[in-house]
Amino acid sequence: MTPTDPTPLRVAVLGAGGRMGSEACRAVEEAEDLELVARIGREDPLEKIAEADAQVAVDLTVPAVTAENVRWLVDHGIHCVVGTTGWTEESLEALRSQLAGVGGVGVLIAPNFAIGAVLAMRFAGAAARYYDSAEVIEMHHPDKLDAPSGTARHTASAIARGRAAAGLGPVPDATAKDPDGARGAVVDGIHVHAVRQRGLVAHEVVQFGGPGEQFQLRHDSFDRASFMPGVLLGVREVAAHPGLTVGLDGYMDLG
Repeated sequence: MTPTDPTPLRVAVLGAGGRMGSEACRAVEEAEDLELVARIGREDPLEKIAEADAQVAVDLTVPAVTAENVRWLVDHGIHCVVGTTGWTEESLEALRSQLAGVGGVGVLIAPNFAIGAVLAMRFAGAAARYYDSAEVIEMHHPDKLDAPSGTARHTASAIARGRAAAGLGPVPDATAKDPDGARGAVVDGIHVHAVRQRGLVAHEVVQFGGPGEQFQLRHDSFDRASFMPGVLLGVREVAAHPGLTVGLDGYMDLG
């Protein structure tokens, strides 16, 4: 679709019965330049997407099925915007190989669609080179299936890259005994702590420490509506970015 094309972009939503999926359906329906042509629930065959002639599919399902869904969509020439976590380096590499043989199809896998969360990840990578210590605390609702969150993993990786670029060594930590795992997970050398609590939606705190100083980055999503501007950005841009893009920042002008 070009900027002067009056024809709405045809969109399907997978996981339409979930909280994120229903919010995405509402956002697509309210967008004048988009048309929701298929709501795909758990029992619906993927063939309904092709029958609806969808150009872009938004996958908001669960980790157990997302890779299979995306493989099917790419095979059918349908661009994908994916918010489901659980992707591994192996599954991403398999997807890259598949996309290399199917010219022109774009896939966006976004650990987080909230614009503020994307900015926090980028800022964390920039700040990492200036501080001795860094840790990530992520807080989500208790129905979330994975821990740590995809956002926290990507934040930790961004911090690790920033530290490596600055020539920093391991984060200082004299802990010698931790039989109960109190220090949390370790992602690329960065400790990540996951909280699951009723009443939360999606929250992250990144703590940096130096001599006599602490610096914090924090992002809070209080409602799933906060993810929709990013979802719509992905839907509108994915066709212009063939191949695999990991992270919404790949579609944002962040320098």
